[in-house]
Amino acid sequence: MLRSAVFVLALLPFAAFAVGTETPTETEVEETAPPEATETTMECDDGMVWDKETEACVEVESHLLNDNDRFAAAREFAYAGQYGAARNAALAMQLQGDGRAQTYLGFTARKLGDWDAAMAHYAMALDQNPDSFLARSYMGQGLLEQGDFAGAKAQLQEIRARGGAGTWAEFALAQSIVTGVTYSY
Repeated sequence: MLRSAVFVLALLPFAAFAVGTETPTETEVEETAPPEATETTMECDDGMVWDKETEACVEVESHLLNDNDRFAAAREFAYAGQYGAARNAALAMQLQGDGRAQTYLGFTARKLGDWDAAMAHYAMALDQNPDSFLARSYMGQGLLEQGDFAGAKAQLQEIRARGGAGTWAEFALAQSIVTGVTYSY
């Protein structure tokens, strides 16, 4: 019975996209589904990134990649538990002021144990985009890891107040608050 309830709860964030005819935006997709493994984590070594054009692994700083490629690689590396490679991909983004870069720099700093840097990066991401559900979710999970239940709950309330109910970011933080287990991407 408990497994069935957990399974149903796990599907709820995706239900919003199953109803109606609207297609989720790129940002909503990024925040609602784990990244799929690609050649980047299946074939490339040492934090290199798969380039579709050349069909080869390239350095994350390569001119062949753009910031969207680097962001996708950062997410994929993070999901695979390769936090150093995820950090390097985020650092290689040309637009360091981009909230996505700051969000993943915060995430990787937190996962690598640098709490102060993590919070500074999350703050920069939220300065750029106060509605970043993913930055708020990661920040909330970090606060929870530090024992700040009230701070985590405040981030969850902000996500919901800003229209993030039903997103992966909201679900992940809510589950983390209930279970005490945080997500790795």
